[in-house]
Amino acid sequence: MTELLFLTNLSIVLVIGLFITLISRKLKISNVLLLLLSGILISSLSVDGIQIISFPSDFLSSIAVLALVMIVFDAASRFKIKEFSLLSGEAIRLSFVFLVVNVIILTIASLFLFKIQSVFIAFLFASLMSGTDPGAILAMFSGSKNKVVELIEIESLVNTPLIVLLPFITLDIMSNFTGSFGLSTILEQLVPFLQQFVAGMGAGLLVGLIAFRLMKKGYSDKLSPLALITAALLTYILAENLGGNGVLAVTVMGLFFGNIYVKEKGKLFEFSGIFAHALEILVFVLIGLIVRIPFTADFFIRSSLLFVIYIIARFIAVNLSFQKEFKFKEKLFMSLNVQKGIAVAVVAFSFAALNIEGINTVLNLTLVFMLYSILLSTVLAKFADLFIGEKADPKDD
Repeated sequence: MTELLFLTNLSIVLVIGLFITLISRKLKISNVLLLLLSGILISSLSVDGIQIISFPSDFLSSIAVLALVMIVFDAASRFKIKEFSLLSGEAIRLSFVFLVVNVIILTIASLFLFKIQSVFIAFLFASLMSGTDPGAILAMFSGSKNKVVELIEIESLVNTPLIVLLPFITLDIMSNFTGSFGLSTILEQLVPFLQQFVAGMGAGLLVGLIAFRLMKKGYSDKLSPLALITAALLTYILAENLGGNGVLAVTVMGLFFGNIYVKEKGKLFEFSGIFAHALEILVFVLIGLIVRIPFTADFFIRSSLLFVIYIIARFIAVNLSFQKEFKFKEKLFMSLNVQKGIAVAVVAFSFAALNIEGINTVLNLTLVFMLYSILLSTVLAKFADLFIGEKADPKDD
């Protein structure tokens, strides 16, 4: 692919992404849905069997890593421990209960419905689906003090690091797995598993301490934002080279940054947010472009059935977490609001570059679950007053 063609394709994707984002704001709907659909539509355009818009695998891999690093850092850095509300305990409880219930039910269901050969692959998919990003709801209730809305917002903050870390840890365990279970096998996996954590957390703290100690002394409009991106990338690279988990390292660094004093932190937050949003647009279009879901009745019937099972698992988790605190309608609202967002998209985008048996099934199911969940949340937002007694009040950005 020539440089000019490559840049032309990239420019087309970015222009489409920006145009669709503007349209979604006018229509008061999630831009994620339209971005994914545009990517799927672009992927179907071909001449003589050759896809019109395509990108080299090295570029896709690099974008995946960059997006993963910046999205994880931006999400973790906004996790303020001191500012956590009284609902944090309930949100944490719901996140962990949903994770456990969903991993058990969805792993078994996906093994049965899609004949996935590896339990690890099924577990990877189930853990990835345990995250929520209620953008369609929260966009409609900006600034709302409704307890249910606040709870699902905090839950999405809590479960984002979990659903980003678990799939990558699962892949690491898969790579070291010898094929048989037993005490000796578990002990063999324990050392590399702990190494992932120790090296990852160590790299995150080390780079964070050095970078943010320097950034405490002064702020530069040109250098400080660049230093922030560089520090995040160095954290990931250092952890991976030390045999640690790069995602965990960036998560630790983001938490560190979000909870210490750094000069002009607000401006840095604004910059990282803008940069992360630009990557979001690119990732959502590209994942729709590179993941080819099978447009067959059999696939949509089985995936729809799996999604219904997933909603049931969510409803069970909500009821186990809150037996008396909420009304039935409020529990149903929380159960149906399972929109997938940028964290899931970035992880799936990263997996697209891997050559692992069964990973295509995970990618297909992830993309279609994103579409199902976004559609469900968009409809749910329109009728939210029936569930939580509060009407949506859309606001222009």
